Amino acid sequence: MEYRKLGNTGLELSALGFGASSLGGVFHGLNEADGIRAVHTAVDNGINFIDVSPYYGHLKAETVLGKALREIPRDRYILSTKVGRYGHDGINTWDYSGKRAHDSVFESMERLGIDYIDIINVHDIEFADLHQVAEETLPALCELRDKGVVGHVGITDLQLENLKWVVGHTPAGTVESVLNFCHYCLCDDKLLDFLDFFEERGIGVINASPLSMGLLSSRGAPDWHPAPEGLKEACRKAVQYCESVDYPIEKLAMQYSIGNPRISSTLFSTTRPENVMANLDAISGTAPQELVQKVREIVGDEFRTSWKNS
Repeated sequence: MEYRKLGNTGLELSALGFGASSLGGVFHGLNEADGIRAVHTAVDNGINFIDVSPYYGHLKAETVLGKALREIPRDRYILSTKVGRYGHDGINTWDYSGKRAHDSVFESMERLGIDYIDIINVHDIEFADLHQVAEETLPALCELRDKGVVGHVGITDLQLENLKWVVGHTPAGTVESVLNFCHYCLCDDKLLDFLDFFEERGIGVINASPLSMGLLSSRGAPDWHPAPEGLKEACRKAVQYCESVDYPIEKLAMQYSIGNPRISSTLFSTTRPENVMANLDAISGTAPQELVQKVREIVGDEFRTSWKNS
């Protein structure tokens, strides 16, 4: 496993990270025992970065992950969780107030069975008033950082422009990492346009969803996927082409997303130990550039087509 520095944090993350959203049953049904084994399989095979949120499964992902972490020494993993986005009884909720952020940190630590969070993020800031994030949410988290409750502070969002705005409207060193998804994959590399900005400020970059939330998979995008139909159809054609040349698009997508050393870690999510091993096997090779180019040609004008978060 390759390990990469996360900005100026001093942390070194595995190039492939474990996203625990699936442990909340967010995408498919969850067999809890399998999910716990998936976490153990990831850590036992060199993945040291785990990302979760109280929003995933409305507390369920943190709860299940906490059960898995009880059997893993604390120095074997770097843990990231979030504040701001929540939910209960199937209803999504948001609260970016400083008090809620403060309380949420301690609630997450209790569910996870830990007494220290390596990275605490403001979750999906496009749902917030960005001024509140800059002037209230982040200062509350920085206060916990100063007290040693959390190690580092970050922000997450689908919209790269929001991440840049918050970084530009807070004191240097406030934001230490950014997590963005679906913008460094085979059908969208918009993240490249923002790397210089983050790097110049010593901010580490984390990428998520190398399969673009299922667009780049043989299973296909789920019905709820917010991408426009044109992009979905283009990705279906790309999937079919990769099948015709006997090179699974999932493998190509993982190799492509992992391949940029300027990105500290790329997160994938699964509840199946065998999928952990398949992804580890996939990234042992390098993405064939001619195939990457062919997929780009098939995606065509839909390349970099994005959507709103949901």
